[in-house]
Amino acid sequence: MSHEVIGRIRSNVESAVLGKEKAVKLSVVALLAGGHILLEDAPGLGKTSLARALARTLGCQFTRLQFTPDLLPSDILGANVYKPATGEFEFRPGPVFTNVLLADEINRTTPRTQSALLEAMSERQVSIEGVTHPLGNPFLVIATQNPFEYEGTYPLPENQLDRFMMCLDLGYPSRQVERQILKQHREGQPVDSLQPVVDSAQVVQLQKQVCEIRVDDSIADYMLELTARTRTHNELVLGVSTRGALTLYRAAQALAMTEGRSFVIPDDVKEVAIPVLAHRLVCKGALREGYRLRAGQILKSMLDTIAVPA
Repeated sequence: MSHEVIGRIRSNVESAVLGKEKAVKLSVVALLAGGHILLEDAPGLGKTSLARALARTLGCQFTRLQFTPDLLPSDILGANVYKPATGEFEFRPGPVFTNVLLADEINRTTPRTQSALLEAMSERQVSIEGVTHPLGNPFLVIATQNPFEYEGTYPLPENQLDRFMMCLDLGYPSRQVERQILKQHREGQPVDSLQPVVDSAQVVQLQKQVCEIRVDDSIADYMLELTARTRTHNELVLGVSTRGALTLYRAAQALAMTEGRSFVIPDDVKEVAIPVLAHRLVCKGALREGYRLRAGQILKSMLDTIAVPA
């Protein structure tokens, strides 16, 4: 039953975001695993459309927030506002109090404002003046950034990148797909006509079922061997953290469930390893924009040499 529901989610999103089947599949995996997504690619390739299509498909509350250099933490989280009539302060929730938050061009805002999302992404809560406010359930942050533009941007620090379960790129479509996109947009934006296929309660239930997917000890050791090698590789300054290893574990479970299996196989680990781990690594001597490409190459080399469990 869960496999059928996941199939409907993917099909609905893919009907509005053509030619991005892999990105859609991995975005759904991140959602089911309770993680957040960083979409990193050139402008105009469908990052915002993918986020909007996923939100509409889920039937959840969706908020889009454009990140700018003058954005303040309170513009995201909310603030206590004084009410003269009562003489008391009232909390006014910010845009983060939603189910799906699109943080558009997240690297255009200052590190202070970027860090305001850390607690929200990790703990699913916001603390304002000593009072904790829980966020919605499910809660998914989809952030976008352009890796080829540097003027007026603030690169995400490693601790912020570590909060994203996956970093994905969309790439240019083929000529055939691009022709279909032109025809599809003839009468308007296809995302606007999408209808929900699930609701928030069903999404939460699917996320709970991910934890029931069986992971054999040999598969767990396979993941640990991969993460251990990143910590001793001579081209890497920073390897995968324990949080990264846990994230890989959960993503492999979610992928297995999307494939209709109740157990994880080595191919699940291989498929999610680079999207989950590459952005967490720091390479020696690489320019910042080249980190993920080189890190992905290193991870692929490791996956090719580590013995696969039977």
